[in-house]
Amino acid sequence: MNSYSDEIKNSANVISAAGDSWSAIDAEYVARMRLQNRFHTGLDIAKHTAKIMREDMAAYDADSSKYTQSLGVWHGFIAQQKMISIKKHFQETRGRYLYLSGWMVAALRSEFGPLPDQSMHEKTSVPALIEELYTFLKQADARELRHLFTELDDARAEGNEVKAKSITDKIDNFETHVVPIIADIDAGFGNEEATYLLAKKLIEAGACCLQIENQVSDVKQCGHQDGKVTVPHEDFLAKINALRYAFLELGVDDGIIVARTDSLGAGLTQKIPVSHSPGDIADQYISFIEGEEVTDPSTLGSGDIVIQREGKMLKTTRMPNGLFQFKPGTGEDRVVLDCVTALQNGADLLWIETEKPHVGQIATMVDRIRDVIPNAKLVYNNSPSFNWTLNFRQQVFDAWSEEGKDVSAYNRDNLMSVEYDETELSKEADEKIRTFQADAAKGAGIFHHLITLPTYHTAALSTDTLSKGYFGDEGMLAYVFNVQRQEIRNGLACAKHQDMAGSNIGDDHKEYFSGNQALKASGKDNTMNQFG
Repeated sequence: MNSYSDEIKNSANVISAAGDSWSAIDAEYVARMRLQNRFHTGLDIAKHTAKIMREDMAAYDADSSKYTQSLGVWHGFIAQQKMISIKKHFQETRGRYLYLSGWMVAALRSEFGPLPDQSMHEKTSVPALIEELYTFLKQADARELRHLFTELDDARAEGNEVKAKSITDKIDNFETHVVPIIADIDAGFGNEEATYLLAKKLIEAGACCLQIENQVSDVKQCGHQDGKVTVPHEDFLAKINALRYAFLELGVDDGIIVARTDSLGAGLTQKIPVSHSPGDIADQYISFIEGEEVTDPSTLGSGDIVIQREGKMLKTTRMPNGLFQFKPGTGEDRVVLDCVTALQNGADLLWIETEKPHVGQIATMVDRIRDVIPNAKLVYNNSPSFNWTLNFRQQVFDAWSEEGKDVSAYNRDNLMSVEYDETELSKEADEKIRTFQADAAKGAGIFHHLITLPTYHTAALSTDTLSKGYFGDEGMLAYVFNVQRQEIRNGLACAKHQDMAGSNIGDDHKEYFSGNQALKASGKDNTMNQFG
């Protein structure tokens, strides 16, 4: 990005070359508008953020304490406020991303209304949301820079050159709110061509990282529900190839692909792949399919399907709907095979969907994967579908039991009870929750931790709190005490909601365009002045 002074000079040269007809155009205003809108297309964003994410991946490989994080967002305003908050509290955005959850798109953004996570929502709603998220993040840039420009004008008016230089340095070193997004493309919304076409839309909207899962597209389920059906590796790899071709076609050469496996909780497959030689990937996949040995072919019924395995003829176990069952207890082995195969065939990162947040369980699988691919690393879903409190209290309970520690004061089946909240067990469990991400980054190869649905739950909780008080005895105080006063005390930018929505940016533009005759909203009668 050019420096502020360079942008002014460049703009002045362009205006000067146009002659007297452009005399009303101010070079510094042009420079400000350019800096407030440095990303002109989604591809500009995808290329910029892919570079950041690749650098973060390399940093993690060198030091596992440098893991990254994100929160799932379902609206541009939520993404904007998240990044503004991060900059306010931590001064930098590095290592903090956005996650776009297909679950939240289905539940909150579909024209059909709330839907389950089964790829029934409009596929176009995903790239539309990505575009929306980045529109709001770019507006956050414009707003913050606008405040710096105003401070610069005030410093100049005061004749304070030291302050003006300091503000100019802040402008030159401005850190954008535009960060990488990991975008959920579900199971690809159809065949590999459909996946490719949708991937291009996501990338063109700004996504530098696409996450795809190995479920059957037309019967896709939420990763934390039952009834999941996986596809053979050849089908999944075709879709990984489709994503890579989409990235390369659009010039995002370092785009990132996250290969997600749902095999740990999936007991069914759609079809039996064709094996071309013993031990190939299809043969390994077939080895997991449940079946019973057949010694007399005459016992086979109409429609029975037989496979040969280890010199034996086996009748496959099929469901009434024609799906094939995997052998019980093979989930972890299938996960490892899925992950190794994906990384060997174009994927950059892994996602293992688990049924509980347990560092040891994840590490067991990652260690096996790293025996083949040493730098394998994960994106991990710190899911609200887990009961974190109960899971970690039970983990502590079990660990204490193994150590021979007295746990007679606790009922393992009732550890969620509030009666345990202030106990030693609860405090140790909470500490393990607090350090879970760092522990898993170090011990289980997790590069990126995300919470898929946090803002879905925070919106529900905050609305419940406000509704309970406002429609009850607290009346208006419920809003003032729990919302507005907290916004002011905590320095939330959106307390001045007119400024947050772009009113002051619009005033600046009116002044640029109309000069002294501009009718601006920020005069003495604007009630936002009450907020200082």
